[in-house]
Amino acid sequence: MSIVFVLLGLMLLVVGGEFLVRASVGLSFKLNLSKMVIGLTVVSFATSAPELLVSLQAALDGSPDIALGNVIGSNIANIALVLGLTAIISTLGIDSDFFKFNWPVMVLFSLGLYLALVNDAMISKLEGFILFFSLVAYLVLLIRRAKHSRVTQEVQNGEVDANLATTSYFKIVIWLLIGAFALYFGSEWLVVGAKDLAKSVGVSDYAISVTVIAIGTSVPELAASVIAALKKEKAISLGNLIGSNIFNIASVLGLTSMITPIQVLDDSILNNMFWLLGFAIVLLPLGYLPLKLELNRWKGFILFAAYCVFIGLAFS
Repeated sequence: MSIVFVLLGLMLLVVGGEFLVRASVGLSFKLNLSKMVIGLTVVSFATSAPELLVSLQAALDGSPDIALGNVIGSNIANIALVLGLTAIISTLGIDSDFFKFNWPVMVLFSLGLYLALVNDAMISKLEGFILFFSLVAYLVLLIRRAKHSRVTQEVQNGEVDANLATTSYFKIVIWLLIGAFALYFGSEWLVVGAKDLAKSVGVSDYAISVTVIAIGTSVPELAASVIAALKKEKAISLGNLIGSNIFNIASVLGLTSMITPIQVLDDSILNNMFWLLGFAIVLLPLGYLPLKLELNRWKGFILFAAYCVFIGLAFS
């Protein structure tokens, strides 16, 4: 029965994430937000909603390892699994501004999370407050940098579904409600099923959260990236995934720990933080060597193979 709950939870998270992303992009058209703001704020926050609900539910249910493992595992999956598979299917171009702003911010948030955990093996309410309001500062700076590229230009270039530009407010509200309900019940069932599954096979909550749950909550990003590559459309922006990773740490863990402090119950959490930092940092040499500013097939294989090693060690 636990497997049924996990599968139903994953399915609802996919459905909820899809509706929430469509509603968010539709709303961004109404508000005439720029391309960078859509990708790094609205869409990133929408695709981080499954992680937020799963982590909140897990923390409130007394399973902080699931809350923490979900975010760490999901961030690793976004870089190694999602980027890896997408690059294998279709070469990804990297914006020259990426390594000047968004990449350093993601590395800083990842490093900040590591320092918070290694200090006293927990994320306190104060540290959660600092994480969340650091996100607010990042968004303010991001919006100030995004003064040009407008949404209307994207519609003309075919980079975003033009049909969403004419979506009514009524339809957006309906999509938001469907997405919210699906994400709520999906997160509830996924946490319940994962906990039962971990107990039945003798694996820790953390091992399940950093693999099964993390992949599940990364499904919206994974599906969007792979579909875009298969259709030979403009490559999914690297910034969207990086934005999602920033939101996962600052918003998901920040808000969760502000409600209830997140304690480290499994020593492997700190070991996996090295994986997270490693995957974040390795994007720099991969982006520049030997082909500048692109992730091609062999680089994607490197990321995907490293992720397979990570998964294998998580269950060892």
